[in-house]
Amino acid sequence: MNQIIRNAVLSNHIASIIISIALMLFLGFAATRITKRLHLPNVTAYILTGILIGPCCADLIPSSVIDNMDFLSDIALAFIAFSTGEFFSFSSLRKNGIKVVVLTIFEACVASIAVFAVTFFILRIDLAFSVVLAALAAATAPASTMMTIRQTGARGDFVDTLLQVVALDDAVGLIEYSIAISIAVAVSTGTGMEAGSILKPIAINTGVFLLGSLFGLILKAFMTAKRSDDNRLIISVSLLFAFCGICALFDVSPLLGCMAMGTVYRNTADDEKLFRQLNYFTPPILQLFFIRSGLSFRLDMLFGTSASLGSVSLITIGVCYFIARIVGKYAGSFLGSAVIHKPESIRNYLGLALIPQAGVAIGLAALGARTLGGEAGMALETVILASSVLYELMGPGCAKLSLYLSRSYTEKPEAPVAEEKEEMNAVDQLIERIAAIQKELSAEKMTVDEAAFQEAADEHAAALSVYGRRK
Repeated sequence: MNQIIRNAVLSNHIASIIISIALMLFLGFAATRITKRLHLPNVTAYILTGILIGPCCADLIPSSVIDNMDFLSDIALAFIAFSTGEFFSFSSLRKNGIKVVVLTIFEACVASIAVFAVTFFILRIDLAFSVVLAALAAATAPASTMMTIRQTGARGDFVDTLLQVVALDDAVGLIEYSIAISIAVAVSTGTGMEAGSILKPIAINTGVFLLGSLFGLILKAFMTAKRSDDNRLIISVSLLFAFCGICALFDVSPLLGCMAMGTVYRNTADDEKLFRQLNYFTPPILQLFFIRSGLSFRLDMLFGTSASLGSVSLITIGVCYFIARIVGKYAGSFLGSAVIHKPESIRNYLGLALIPQAGVAIGLAALGARTLGGEAGMALETVILASSVLYELMGPGCAKLSLYLSRSYTEKPEAPVAEEKEEMNAVDQLIERIAAIQKELSAEKMTVDEAAFQEAADEHAAALSVYGRRK
């Protein structure tokens, strides 16, 4: 009966796409019920779901559907890069100073250098693959770290520094990847490291950045005060899709442009509400993207070798990448903290909280796989997916350990909150009461649909934008 249904679905291409998407969404949701009990992030559930229903296991999703969903990586990364712009508030950067930027550059770049040294000089893997894999080592996954901060009620200088670093970390990773993929393309196409091959990608990325900035100004111009929430969402999504389409037309990455678009809008419009609305809109898209990444996972390649990578097995590359990145993150955060004279608690334990890796790295790996192509591309995506599952499994535990060792929380996380409320002066109490009254009045004016939409957006923002709320 299962084979009859499968043949019927495959004979109708539209039915196969719709049913496949339904399966991916529902099974991904079902898997999160399990990972939630294990205190693991949803990304882990999505990747494992894709692996289990993919070609290497149950083979529930037709290969034609998997191949035709390649565009999801562009769209998912466009939303991720745009949301990164929220944390590039110029006022916030002036307030925090250059120290956090220096610390972030240190921990991201040292991790990349460590991975490149191991893969290129020790494992003797070709330059194009090594430089892209090294760039991917810079990115982190702040979701599990932020979840742990909320659960423990941690606070203090360590937590503030951690939130600032993870907010800037992915932006540094995006810039590193843009440089690395340009070098990889120049090497793989045989043009070499001539001046033209270096200046051309720099010029292209500069143009993409300027075009993204222009789109940010256009977005701000459309977001008038009278614009409804529905239309705000429609306009922002349409502009992001249009920008991705233009970049795809010229075969360039939309990452820097989307980040510039979000940054320009954040600083010209001073509007955080739009980012919360997009956080509410994007979960199904990101879920499909992560599950699709799991569908592309090649278990047979993981335990085999690739002709393009020499005689080194992918499992060896994956283990070396896993260890080198952890060492690089810890060493980079230690050196960066020492340079900017951060306290010993931050210098010794910040690196433990920067271990998780998932969303941005997986998206960049998908783009890198498409650019490199062939076995090298599949190998890159396989290594990142396998290591991301391990990082997400151990990430929450490492984050909690770092918070505990830095004395950012006690066994009773409620105590610091209660103490803060007792120390509030009369002015702060009055401000809090006024804010509560304004919230009640605005809730009365909203329709039922608008209230539900806003509540869901706030809940999702609480999970993904802790740093933004604490500013």
